[in-house]
Amino acid sequence: MSNGSKATRESFGEALQKVGAEVPNIVVLDADLSVSTKSVLFAKSFPERFFQMGIAESNMIGTAAGLALSGFIPFVCSFGCFVTGRYETIRVSIGYNRTNVKIVGTHAGLGIGEDGYTQMGLEDINTMRAVPGMTILQPADDLTTHAAVRFAAAHVGPVYLRLTRQKVPTLYRSEQVFQSGRAILLKEGDDLALIGTGATVYEALKASEDLSEYNPWVIDIHTIKPIDRALIRTLGDKCRTLVTVEDHNVIGGLGTAVAEVLSDGHSRARLVRLGVQDNFGESGKAEELYDKYGISAKKIVEQVRKILK
Repeated sequence: MSNGSKATRESFGEALQKVGAEVPNIVVLDADLSVSTKSVLFAKSFPERFFQMGIAESNMIGTAAGLALSGFIPFVCSFGCFVTGRYETIRVSIGYNRTNVKIVGTHAGLGIGEDGYTQMGLEDINTMRAVPGMTILQPADDLTTHAAVRFAAAHVGPVYLRLTRQKVPTLYRSEQVFQSGRAILLKEGDDLALIGTGATVYEALKASEDLSEYNPWVIDIHTIKPIDRALIRTLGDKCRTLVTVEDHNVIGGLGTAVAEVLSDGHSRARLVRLGVQDNFGESGKAEELYDKYGISAKKIVEQVRKILK
């Protein structure tokens, strides 16, 4: 793990600029937030392939679907709560038609901080998981974000890429660690597994140090759909307790996806889902909100020790 840190939205902007130079049919659409989503970097390099759609997300999604059907690879960018809030257009124009559109939702989760609950996407994974054929990616650091963007550009089919506003530490040394649909095993352990996605991977990894007496597994699930069913089943067989940690509502997110896999078999493991418990969140500093809603490393340690006792 490196001392460097960067918001995954920043990594996205840099990666898209690089991939855009290699793939000439990539186009980018933004809903008046290009400076925040970092699609502005693509706009500066390729102004003729960038479309500023204004605060009209449904129109942006429909236009992107049309561009995809015309042979382009559109990336549509906005805050996660705004773009996935146009579910009816995504469902038909992208999902039903299986159009090759990449939906990019930045500023996801409690990590948005002071902007508060109206802009705090905490239901977006739940919504996007319900769209047939949708791939959902949530990278944990700079390099896996670069890899996720490259994958999204090459993958034929709809993708939802979920990104952070806040900076996250660099966890990996190579993009090669990222393989779509395959979780990353950060630590192999005994009877306890900590499973994170996006910004919570670092929190789980940090918590594992204070839980060393339990020798926990630590897993990075960057692809929430299709999820790594084989690894989850292995963890269900080997562990007594699985703990998912997500910056999202516990309804319909990572924890639910893991529960669905475990329910298909005969796992002996108990599943504990840490995240926002059926709430809208609130305004505050990201680190304070992570503490309050129980997904900081400190709170993970406290809750796991309480559960295991």
